[in-house]
Amino acid sequence: MTHPIPASRPSSDPLYRPLPPLPRRRPLVGPFCPVCEHPSCRQRRAARLPRLGGQRSEFAREHARAAALQRYNPHLIVWFGEQTLSYWVASPAGLTEAREPGDLLLLLDPAPTYA
Repeated sequence: MTHPIPASRPSSDPLYRPLPPLPRRRPLVGPFCPVCEHPSCRQRRAARLPRLGGQRSEFAREHARAAALQRYNPHLIVWFGEQTLSYWVASPAGLTEAREPGDLLLLLDPAPTYA
């Protein structure tokens, strides 16, 4: 049993839809974007960097933010996890993860509860 290969739709067909164009971006120099903020690109860039004091310079901004918040909250332990790309807070209640800096601020200084 042989089946003929169907022909593609002509552009005059009402069901014809051209493929959407791909987004315009600069060609990659290597296996990752050299300056973008995508988490996957940042992890690939960081993999090639040496560790300085146990931290990679790619995440210096996040480590500095965690250190500043640690300074204002001496009763907690705050750090940035390079593998998870998230902030962590160790408190007497347990270990909590915050993906964004805003979530971290809510963990450190929650809104007051009114009784």
